[in-house]
Amino acid sequence: MTDKNITKDAMYDAVAPDDFESMLELDRYNNRSTAFDKIISATHDHFWDPLDKAYIDFDEPFDMENQALVPEDMVIALSTDYVSNHLSDPKQRIRFINQSVLRNFSSILHGEQGALNLSASLCHVLKDQGAQEYAANQTREEARHVTAFAKYIKARWGKPVECGPALKALLVEIIGAPEVYKKIIGMQMLVEGLAMGAFATFFNKINDPTGKKLLQLVMTDEAFHHKFGKIWADRTVPKLSPEEHAIIEDWAAHCFQTLLFNLVSPHQQLDLYAEFGLDPDKVVEEYGKIMTDDVRRENMKEQTNIFRVLVKTLLNAGIITDRTKAFYAMYVDLEELKGEGERMVGDDIAEEGIRHLQAINFKNRPVSAVGIAAE
Repeated sequence: MTDKNITKDAMYDAVAPDDFESMLELDRYNNRSTAFDKIISATHDHFWDPLDKAYIDFDEPFDMENQALVPEDMVIALSTDYVSNHLSDPKQRIRFINQSVLRNFSSILHGEQGALNLSASLCHVLKDQGAQEYAANQTREEARHVTAFAKYIKARWGKPVECGPALKALLVEIIGAPEVYKKIIGMQMLVEGLAMGAFATFFNKINDPTGKKLLQLVMTDEAFHHKFGKIWADRTVPKLSPEEHAIIEDWAAHCFQTLLFNLVSPHQQLDLYAEFGLDPDKVVEEYGKIMTDDVRRENMKEQTNIFRVLVKTLLNAGIITDRTKAFYAMYVDLEELKGEGERMVGDDIAEEGIRHLQAINFKNRPVSAVGIAAE
């Protein structure tokens, strides 16, 4: 363990990625923590296979030419006069909406690939057997997410688009970070929290039954991944020195700000506008007129707003203090979030999905309770 990892609990002790000899220490084999046993055991309850049509059938048709995948109000660019007037033909608007959704699902696919690589990298550095087994389990689950989203994108669009520069830079930064706290806050709390918010939003809005089923299946896994970050926060944040807390708080704010101001920015979708004969600079200018801080704040009042979920994650973890609360309060009512309790958006959707999977996986066997995601 090194000081830069800011480790406060032995189960998060870490070694260098190339220090395999530490994994062979005899005492290590007798010091397995039990903190993750419940979520490791629950893996069987929410098992699913994207290659098995008993769980999901990617061959189910959807009329991409005549039906929009999501309501028009989910595509912010269509709220600008410039884009709306330019795309006056109904079929052209549907194609624009569906191509916009392709960007969203491609970002999700790239994020899942990032989560796969990150959880695999944790297997190399976490010394505790329980934490290591959890990370190995998550690696397996992220791998099936990559397969599933790749198959869905192939079925609906043919192939994904490139990862946006902001998301790519953040994923590279998180995965390449030597500090374990950066990996856990960046991926297990913020990117996983972002995923839960995005999945809940699309689950509630998407018109494609196959897409809806895919999102719920993935959420049955992601709720547990998010819990790993919560366990870390519960065991680490209360023990931080003021200096250490400031380091962690600043890193979280950096990740949040990168996601908030870049992930849905029109600068990240210039190729989409060019594809439809739109002047990207004009779209950016028009977008800036409607996406004011006040509009962002109003949008974040919705339970499923993806960035609202991120703030709640950090607030519940005790990471936000007086140092940074003014930054987050620009967009979210922190007192309102405090009053909502621990349950996260998407927990209900995930638990319903787990019950469905249990019915498939354990037809003639007793199953465990499914409330773990919210614990």
